[in-house]
Amino acid sequence: MAPAGGGGRPGGGLARGRLHLVALVLPVLLWARGAWGQGDPQRSAILGMRLASCNKSCGMNPDGIIFVSEGSTVNLRLYGHRLGSISSNLISFTEVDNSEALHNSTHCPELTKDLVVQQLVNVSRGNTSGMLVVLTKFLRRSENMKLYALCTRAGVDGPWQRWTDKDSLLFMVEEEGRFLPLWLHILLVLVLLVLSGIFSGLNLGLMALDPMELRIVQNCGTEKERRYARKIEPIRRKGNYLLCSLLLGNVLVNTSLTILLDNLIGSGLMAVASSTIGIVIFGEIVPQALCSRHGLAVGANTIILTKFFMLLTFPISFPISKLLDFFLGQEIRTVYNREKLMEMLKVTEPYNDLVKEELNMIQGALELRTKTVEDIMTQLHDCFMIRSDAILDFNTMSEIMESGYTRIPVFEDEQSNIVDILYVKDLAFVDPDDCTPLKTITRFYNHPVHFVFHDTKLDAMLEEFKKGKSHLAIVQKVNNEGEGDPFYEVLGLVTLEDVIEEIIKSEILDESDMYTDNRSRKRVSEKNKRDFSAFKDADNELKVKISPQLLLAAHRFLSTEVPQFSPSLISEKILLRLLKYPDVIQELKFDEHNKYYVRHYLYTRNKPADYFILILQGKVEVEAGKENMKFETGAFSYYGTMALSSGPPVPSTQVGCLPGKGNSLLSRLSDRSPSHPMPLSRSASLSYPDRTDLSSTAPLTGSSNQFGSSVLGQYVSDFSVRALMDLQYIKITRQQYQNGLLASRMDNSPHFPLDGCTICTENLVDKPELPVVDETTTLLNERNATLHKAGPESTI
Repeated sequence: MAPAGGGGRPGGGLARGRLHLVALVLPVLLWARGAWGQGDPQRSAILGMRLASCNKSCGMNPDGIIFVSEGSTVNLRLYGHRLGSISSNLISFTEVDNSEALHNSTHCPELTKDLVVQQLVNVSRGNTSGMLVVLTKFLRRSENMKLYALCTRAGVDGPWQRWTDKDSLLFMVEEEGRFLPLWLHILLVLVLLVLSGIFSGLNLGLMALDPMELRIVQNCGTEKERRYARKIEPIRRKGNYLLCSLLLGNVLVNTSLTILLDNLIGSGLMAVASSTIGIVIFGEIVPQALCSRHGLAVGANTIILTKFFMLLTFPISFPISKLLDFFLGQEIRTVYNREKLMEMLKVTEPYNDLVKEELNMIQGALELRTKTVEDIMTQLHDCFMIRSDAILDFNTMSEIMESGYTRIPVFEDEQSNIVDILYVKDLAFVDPDDCTPLKTITRFYNHPVHFVFHDTKLDAMLEEFKKGKSHLAIVQKVNNEGEGDPFYEVLGLVTLEDVIEEIIKSEILDESDMYTDNRSRKRVSEKNKRDFSAFKDADNELKVKISPQLLLAAHRFLSTEVPQFSPSLISEKILLRLLKYPDVIQELKFDEHNKYYVRHYLYTRNKPADYFILILQGKVEVEAGKENMKFETGAFSYYGTMALSSGPPVPSTQVGCLPGKGNSLLSRLSDRSPSHPMPLSRSASLSYPDRTDLSSTAPLTGSSNQFGSSVLGQYVSDFSVRALMDLQYIKITRQQYQNGLLASRMDNSPHFPLDGCTICTENLVDKPELPVVDETTTLLNERNATLHKAGPESTI
């Protein structure tokens, strides 16, 4: 190498360079020997220590020394060579008095047990760094701080060497003390969490309770609900004040809960996370889900707590509530109009206890003001009306009765010109035989005709009907179409029944209705229409011609000798009409070539029959008894009285009801007089002067068929009657007989109700006693009496 300088002897510069190199390397070697013990570069060595993390408070003080809290886990980052071969038993700590005494000696006289070395983990690939986990124990009560130094050794049997620089020092300080005991701290956290849930739930539950709803609950709720509503309603009226108190209390509780959790856990991040989870689950979701369904009960049971916090937060919440009242105004309460109320009823139908009919009535009542009479009226061409010049004869009155209406418009010239109203009750004293003009009746009663316009609301129409002037109104409108002056056009009729049907949303059917709905004109499926033609005079309609004398004789015989046709039951006038009715008087032509022809039998044994027969002319053969005894009878012998009174048994609840209500007049009279039974059957002849005695002395138990001849409401004869020659006889069916009873009752009592069920007791005690007589026994007794008669007058 060339000389470094220009002068001096040769080789002098090289010598000086070597001296300088030795001076620099020697201190390094001396320091390395003190750090590594033996100073061998092939051995593992620790060069430095830094704080990585801890689970409690830790850090670096202003002097650069690490400090950690007692009772914590500390992660220290170690730097050096070949750290992968170092185990945890080669690292420890010793207690020192202060940092000044650290430089006095490198010897570790005594290892501390306050710091426990766990393990060396996370060693890097180059074995130059690793994480040392150290556990710190708690200090003694008299100690608040201790200083420790790092000690290492080269081998398991080697001596411990203490580090002397500040990087090897570690302060363990006393943990910051809690202002409350641990159990009280935890209890306070739980109480705040409960209060957070209460405030959150009450905020939703109480504010969702409308003051109007609380007043409704006080009036119509259960006893428990009324008690709850009375407690809540006074504070609920102070809406903004209550809202501010609940929100202020909720915020205060949630903030305090976070601070306490931070003090309890010691980590700000964990405190925020745990408080958030606890408040969301137990302070928001659970209480709001509960109070949204049971807000009334929860609010009433926590009313004292609510009042307490309202008083506690009064200085802040009350002024804020007044400002809200000033700027926002009073709280708007929930009010339902007609449409909203109807929709609410429809939506809540699956959850309320209202049946469909009740909902229909409520809906109909709410819609009453929105509909007009034109929507529900009966069109004019569908109305039953009568001309003003009509004559009240039998045909006209029958047509009126068959219509079933109680109020009938009377028109003149054309149907749109309604001049009067006829009430059916006005005809109570009118005799069809008198042929009274209709104008005579309408002028006498002079019922007012009520006209309304087509756009009249149904609520106004109902008020008019409630005044009692009329329950039927004529609907009209002003027609100004086309040329000429406007005029009133009659559209139809509206009745009180129409308005009520619109309220209840259902059709009202009575026993006389022919249609279920006047607008759709849908007929009633089955309707028993009364036949009033049975009461009409038919002098010129007799199919069988008989002399007036014979007709009079038959009339007198029935009214005096047959109890079922006595004047007390059927008036003589009605009986005469009944005899003149077509097919009542009949004729039978006898076939000599076929004497036992089926049509010759008026009655056949053990076959049902619903008619009564009186022989007028001719002879018949009667076969009766178990021995089939036969005998002949002639004119004015009668059979089948039992068929007239046979009928289905009448329940006790229908006693006293007219026909059309499930009962007949005859059944009503017989049931009302159990001590005077009607005769079930009887047969007699004018040739027997002692027939009354026979019928009265006939044994009541002479036949087992006395009460067994009526099967399921049908009369079954226990004898046969066969014609022996041409006959003329009277045949009266059970229906004709009962119509006669009804007509007689109507004739005797002008105010006799047609559609009511009344219990009539008058004149019942005066009814003649009708003995119960067995028909077969009577026929046999009369035959025996005939055999003992002598002379031509005994011939039947």
